[in-house]
Amino acid sequence: MTLRQLTVLGSTGSIGVSTLDVVRRHPDRYRIIALCAHRQIDRLFEQCIEFRPQYAVVGNALLAESLRNRLQAAGCATKIEYGEEALVRMSALPEVDTVMAAIVGAAGLKPALAAAQSGKRVLLANKESLVMAGAVFMRAVRENNAVLLPIDSEHNAIFQSLPVDYSGDLSSSGVAKILLTASGGPFRSADRAELEQVTPDQACAHPNWVMGRKISVDSATLMNKGLEVIEAHWLFNVPPERIQVVVHPQSVIHSMVEYIDGSVLAELGSPDMRTPIAHALAYPERITSGVASLDLFKIASLTFERPDFERFPCLGLAYEALRTGGTAPAILNAANEIAVAAFLAEELRFTEIPKIIDATMRGVSVSAAETLEDVLAADAAARDYAARMCRQAGGL
Repeated sequence: MTLRQLTVLGSTGSIGVSTLDVVRRHPDRYRIIALCAHRQIDRLFEQCIEFRPQYAVVGNALLAESLRNRLQAAGCATKIEYGEEALVRMSALPEVDTVMAAIVGAAGLKPALAAAQSGKRVLLANKESLVMAGAVFMRAVRENNAVLLPIDSEHNAIFQSLPVDYSGDLSSSGVAKILLTASGGPFRSADRAELEQVTPDQACAHPNWVMGRKISVDSATLMNKGLEVIEAHWLFNVPPERIQVVVHPQSVIHSMVEYIDGSVLAELGSPDMRTPIAHALAYPERITSGVASLDLFKIASLTFERPDFERFPCLGLAYEALRTGGTAPAILNAANEIAVAAFLAEELRFTEIPKIIDATMRGVSVSAAETLEDVLAADAAARDYAARMCRQAGGL
């Protein structure tokens, strides 16, 4: 058995914590080389004490000094670094063969891309890497013989439901379309008047999944599902008209693949991210994840609904960005990150999030997205535009 050497980008977030829980169950299979976080140094300290990585990375010099002093006092020899360049180095370390890319948002793009460029096995939980720079990222995977395995529960389910030899050619694989499931979030049945009064805490109270605040808001607006549509396009080479979003409130069927003969293959499981993490960590083998067995008798029934594009316009905006192509998805993502941050800071209403995104998509010119520089320029322009729109809409 080969001992896999891991870098975990975003180790203190929900995906990172779940990854380390799976690793903890299989000490004979995995060794942690680097743990990377932003500012949760208390949790990172505990992780370093337990897993004794060679390196740990935090967001700035002050946090690095604090963590270094605490670890030295505890007799832990982990080397502490900080900043974006350190994240990129941790992704490209020669002794590392597997990178869990779980940093949320655009901040995760450069280190995840570095892992692909270094030919690593990339476990991709950072969907923004493909949303912003899909062409650039997938080219890096191909040219450097990297292995790309999806961690999002939906894309992992699709991956498991596709033919083993799927090469990205729908016609030769007999695939008709992808059915991407969505829980519908906490406001699936809310009327528009209720949505006007939504608070950040309400938006972050997801009915099925435990997630960070930003991704929880994205789930509440259905933007998360829109980003996943774009991610599915790049991962599986599927055009937008072959990707259908299906609202499935129980979150038991994680996604499906429909074939031209009428068959629909689905992957089911409890709503626990340790399942797709364990699948990707051990692929093509199977290992225990710590997830409880799915009790179909307890679930009793599964229901499905069409998404409401009028009540949740973010989903439609994501489809529009995908069809437009070029830097449009990067503009969409940047505007969403700015608008969600403003909402979480109580500077913007929940219903104004899609308005900011829509205005930014109209106000920032779309160009080709052939290089990382193209993507980052569009990202910066969109952030600046969206921030101005948020200031104009503020004053709550």
